[in-house]
Amino acid sequence: MRTGRLTALATTNALELGVDISGLDAVLMTGWPGTRVSFWQQAGRAGRAGADGVAVLVASANPLDTYLVHHPSAVLDEAIEVTTFDPSNPYVLAPHLCAAAAEVPLTQPDLALFGLADATLLDELVRRGLLRRRPTGWYWNQARAEVPSRLTDLRGSGTADVAVVDEVTGAMLGTVDGGRADSVVHPGAVYVHQGRTFVVERLEDDVALVVGGDVAHRTMATAAHHASFVDVLEEVRWGPVTWRYGHVEVTSQVQGYDVRVPPAMEVVARHELEMPVRTLPTTGVWWTVGQETLLAETGIAPGDVPGALHAAEHAAIGVLPLLATCDRWDIGGLSTALHPETGAPTVLVHDGHPGGAGFAQRGFRAARRWIEATHEAVASCGCRHGCPRCVYSPKCGNGNSPLDKAGALAVLDYLRSLAP
Repeated sequence: MRTGRLTALATTNALELGVDISGLDAVLMTGWPGTRVSFWQQAGRAGRAGADGVAVLVASANPLDTYLVHHPSAVLDEAIEVTTFDPSNPYVLAPHLCAAAAEVPLTQPDLALFGLADATLLDELVRRGLLRRRPTGWYWNQARAEVPSRLTDLRGSGTADVAVVDEVTGAMLGTVDGGRADSVVHPGAVYVHQGRTFVVERLEDDVALVVGGDVAHRTMATAAHHASFVDVLEEVRWGPVTWRYGHVEVTSQVQGYDVRVPPAMEVVARHELEMPVRTLPTTGVWWTVGQETLLAETGIAPGDVPGALHAAEHAAIGVLPLLATCDRWDIGGLSTALHPETGAPTVLVHDGHPGGAGFAQRGFRAARRWIEATHEAVASCGCRHGCPRCVYSPKCGNGNSPLDKAGALAVLDYLRSLAP
């Protein structure tokens, strides 16, 4: 690149940080990078050392991209995002406590340094055999086979990666986040690596065994989800609508997968699977409203409520990264016309990380702007019945059904009218 022998380079976001590429005239960003921080880092690869440069953002099929195309000031005229992080999350803190104790034993005065009000978490680590309690403090259990520093995950997923291994050659092709493994590398799934297609034969613990093959189809998992509301940490009312933020437990189970044929991704077959039930203890933001009130104020027919709420949920998930430093893959959601616990139409958006990561809390505290931006993203999309640029989701476990774009606009407009 520096000598001019290469005049163009296609890359991942690896050049965002740490590599000083000088002399670039232009940067083309294929889709919104996810955050303003990443946007400015990528744009800054061109025009360095006082030279002129140009950066172009080519919008992708994503609700947030749709919003930003129509509201460029949301990128160009605003500061970088507020970084959300919960240092008290035990799923994050516990591995770091183990790593710290392996270096220097933890003592009572150290509790405040880690934001601990008492020794409850340390005692739990002792009960699990990770630490040992001595009169002089808490020590790492040297009898453990693990290396304590490796208990922490720099990606913050909280789950171990699953290795994708070629069953014939034994070569490791890549890794998949453990939280997504059931839906990405289940038996029968098509895995694409460097342009080659592989079919998953078996998923065993932390390894997915695949066999290479020239297959023309792709696969998409279908799953069942349920959310239980554990407690409420914060609550606010917008007239008849109640917003809550708190701890939730989300259970999910991959129950099958669709076989789809590119480029239209038409479903040509469906297969059932028996995968384990997964439980995610996390945090979420949810709003509820009486069913009769929702029908009267929005004009939605009773049979259209599930599709309207589902579409509004998808759009809200797609736009939340505008307010929080996250990606839509870091968050999830559920919507129902009658939740058994709330007894009312309910829409939930939750963090995808054990214990929560602060994204849902950010959405709760910026709910007005969140709803306004979501409404704008859906309303400004030129499609008639919904598309990936507004209400379709690439990770929907229900195959993006049912979805009602018009109903979602009515719901979002109603929420917007109530916002304080």
